[in-house]
Amino acid sequence: MKQEDLKKRFKNWALMVIIFTRKFPPNAPELKDIRSQLIRSATSAAANYRAACRAKSAADFINKLKIVEEETDETQFWIELLIGLFPEWRSDVGALYKEGDELLAIVVASIKTSKAKENERYPNRKS
Repeated sequence: MKQEDLKKRFKNWALMVIIFTRKFPPNAPELKDIRSQLIRSATSAAANYRAACRAKSAADFINKLKIVEEETDETQFWIELLIGLFPEWRSDVGALYKEGDELLAIVVASIKTSKAKENERYPNRKS
């Protein structure tokens, strides 16, 4: 998948997360923090993927992708927490969760591929 396509997917996923949080009931104060964390982590994953695409080196690219991996995984955690609190939302977040899983798998594969290429190029360097 091309970087531009993946940038769009990450941005669209972050937008989907933000739009989903608009459905949170206003009378549930515990959701205030979850909403904030969910939006923060999803938008951070998208922004950091863009930053990774502008990396100055292979090592910089890998490090930035690791941040994307962490933020995407954190977003998945918040979605899982929401499903635990509101099982009836499972169908509402199904597409969000599936896209997050796919993005996470792509990022993890990219990290592994990039590390392997770096190890090939510099066999004595630690990664």
